[in-house]
Amino acid sequence: MAKNILEEDVYQAIGQVVHPEISRTLVELRMVKDITLKDDEVTLTLMLPFLGIPALIKDHLVNSLRQAVTKLGAKVKIKIAEMSQEERQAFLAMEQDGWKGL
Repeated sequence: MAKNILEEDVYQAIGQVVHPEISRTLVELRMVKDITLKDDEVTLTLMLPFLGIPALIKDHLVNSLRQAVTKLGAKVKIKIAEMSQEERQAFLAMEQDGWKGL
């Protein structure tokens, strides 16, 4: 059971998760939203620019977030959603600026 996990602990943990193809964290890319803590469970939403991104990338992102949060001693539930047009445009600009490839 998680002991006294704070929202800032979660933000600090997920703030270290770097996108595998872009030299930016998922937080910097605005890919993580709606973080909630209830008892020993953290729920968050992973925002994808397109729902049809390759499974390899999606799975890597989900697993990286899951690993970061479970290190805090919490269970984690990750929802998947698609970015709005505005969010996608901002993401694509950051992607182009930080692209490193696999």
